[in-house]
Amino acid sequence: MADMKLWLFILLLSVSSGFAQITYELKENIPYYDTESQKSDAYLKERCKLDVYFPKDTSNVVTVVWFHGGGLEGGNKHIPEGLLEQGVAVVTVNYRLHPKVKHPVYIEDAAAAVAWTFNHIKEYGGSPDKIFVTGHSAGGYLASMVGLDKEYLKKFNIDADKIAGLIPLSGHSITHFTIRKEMGIAGTQPIVDKYAPLFHVRKDAPPILLITGNREKEMLGRYEEVAYLYRMFKVVGHEDVELMEMDGYGHNMVYPAIPPLLDFVRARIE
Repeated sequence: MADMKLWLFILLLSVSSGFAQITYELKENIPYYDTESQKSDAYLKERCKLDVYFPKDTSNVVTVVWFHGGGLEGGNKHIPEGLLEQGVAVVTVNYRLHPKVKHPVYIEDAAAAVAWTFNHIKEYGGSPDKIFVTGHSAGGYLASMVGLDKEYLKKFNIDADKIAGLIPLSGHSITHFTIRKEMGIAGTQPIVDKYAPLFHVRKDAPPILLITGNREKEMLGRYEEVAYLYRMFKVVGHEDVELMEMDGYGHNMVYPAIPPLLDFVRARIE
């Protein structure tokens, strides 16, 4: 009888543990540049902050770095609803904006935020070996540039190939139209220079999932330029690149893109 009671106690304990809820915490407005940089630049001090959303009392969890959209001219850090309570940490980032700054400051800020994540995510239960970088529109462009042009993270002594995966959502593959505007080039005139993800295609880049809206609903040929980026990765022999077109959705395709984003992440850490 005593053995039966002990067995029932262990069973109830295991069942209750299985249903134990993970609790999440949000730490807001953490500067990702050093103190000296903040002292010398008021706008940097205002904008260059990030939030960390993470499951409490865990370790070695996946981290998703999220860059907001807004054409490099607007927008603010936020966490897409689909990334909440998914067992992952989320680092969401503000960066400086046009016209107060010009290129390549946007990319430099994004790289600084990713470098901060590599250096500090252990403090929030994350693993530096499980950092995925993503974002929508301008944020997707920044994710691509930071992960493909290794020079930006190299300035922070981080190897871009340590990123576990890149997942730009409807991000430019040619040079961003705001950067073209700063050069005096019309938004309908495509160029590929060192500020274009296409310029930095390489076989040894991190795993990549490219997601766009439907080709007939997307803005300014976005599907086609991303499809070309996909094709060039295949041409150079990249072994882990996928292209996904969200039928029925245009440029605002974050909501349906989050589940395949999470599937891509989980498939590469299991």
